[in-house]
Amino acid sequence: MGRTVVVLGGGISGLAASYHLSRAPRPPKVVLVEGSERLGGWIRSVRGPGGAVFELGPRGIRPAGALGARTLVMVSELGLDSEVLPVRGDHPAAQNRFLYVGGALHALPTGFRGLLRPSPPFSKPLFWAGLRELIKPRGKEPDETVHSFVQRRLGPEVASLAMDSLCRGVFAGNSRELSIRSCFPSLFQAEQTHRSILLGLLLGAGQSPPPDSALIRQARAERWSQWSLRGGLEMLPQALDTHLTSRGVQVLRGRPVCGLSLQAGGRWKVSLGDSSLEADHIISAIPAPALSKLLPAEAAPLARVLSTITAVSVAVVNLQYHGAHLPVQGFGHLVPSSEDPGVLGIVYDSVAFPEQDGTPPGLRVTVMLGGSWLQTLEASGRVLPQELFQQQAQEAAATQLGLKEPPSHCLVHLLKNCIPQYTVGHWQKLESAMQFLAAQRLPLTLAGASYEGVAVNDCIESGRQAAASVLGTEPDSHS
Repeated sequence: MGRTVVVLGGGISGLAASYHLSRAPRPPKVVLVEGSERLGGWIRSVRGPGGAVFELGPRGIRPAGALGARTLVMVSELGLDSEVLPVRGDHPAAQNRFLYVGGALHALPTGFRGLLRPSPPFSKPLFWAGLRELIKPRGKEPDETVHSFVQRRLGPEVASLAMDSLCRGVFAGNSRELSIRSCFPSLFQAEQTHRSILLGLLLGAGQSPPPDSALIRQARAERWSQWSLRGGLEMLPQALDTHLTSRGVQVLRGRPVCGLSLQAGGRWKVSLGDSSLEADHIISAIPAPALSKLLPAEAAPLARVLSTITAVSVAVVNLQYHGAHLPVQGFGHLVPSSEDPGVLGIVYDSVAFPEQDGTPPGLRVTVMLGGSWLQTLEASGRVLPQELFQQQAQEAAATQLGLKEPPSHCLVHLLKNCIPQYTVGHWQKLESAMQFLAAQRLPLTLAGASYEGVAVNDCIESGRQAAASVLGTEPDSHS
């Protein structure tokens, strides 16, 4: 074959792309280039006192659906089965999620009976919102904000409390700006196909059968809601790194790319400052705006589109308390923007994964800060001291969970531009990018969180699809 594929970015998307390329029957030469000294991107696990594990990025992966199953297949191929920590379906962290509204924690209703009773903060049983949804006509627009879609179909309370909070929890974003079509494609498709999201979700989209393995069967039998790894999720990129090296993939760290240019024969020249690489094909798994700055003049229209896919920052504050107890047991709680412009939510890490509490075990929670409060702070241009985030987080833990004692351990990290924002019309950006790549026949494939999903499973899938399209093993999925 003799082809060289250069993968830009050693986050989980770039690692997954390299993994799938390296496992091809006749693999190309693969070079993975990472600007920083470590692999794994936003997936980062830190050991604290007594061996406690603190996640700075994602803290659990969902096993549901074809994508969740594919990730579990990769976990098994990497030999990590014995490290998996599941949250089974009967566990409080699987069953209970809360909203913090009006200064109090409210359990989100679960099951059919929960939908028939009034459950604060909602004024009427959610059953009525569902009934109303079944008879609403289909929307006319090709895209709209998450807020307007949910308000139209399920009413103002579900939109301003539940969906506002969910957009903060998943995207650290604003439901009045984010796109329903790109952020919640299954809801959008359900309305398009079945006129109703409830009917659509009940009838399903007729998916292809997901892959099968012992781990997948176990996850189904035990109804896992999520899983992690004993030493933290960073074990996944670390195992990928080891695997890639064993398969002859060249992994370059601490080598930021400073430019891309096309040569006469249609090959890429990848400039690394003091040296350069040649490539027949590039898979870019770096953020869209970062790629836009590297593209050559002939790809200016593509660079313009990519530069508009921006991201928001999140301050992650890990707190550990000894001898403290939570007022409720569950996955965690979310906070709507109307309640607090800065606190997105708090995850109760110890409930889901007590195995990571260390010795002696201490209660771990993670406070996520972001939203309009953080955007205003960042825009002010002043230096943001860690103490400010620590103080905000400790106040939130004290007010919202009654954790009044100072924590025994605290980590503060500001993750700059960590979550891409799919605002209304994002689908058109993707379409014009794909059209440009096809029309110009550029040997460039896009992967990563900037495009079609920010969750770990989405990123791994984007890497898999990028590898498949380079290898020509499946038609390009971006039709």
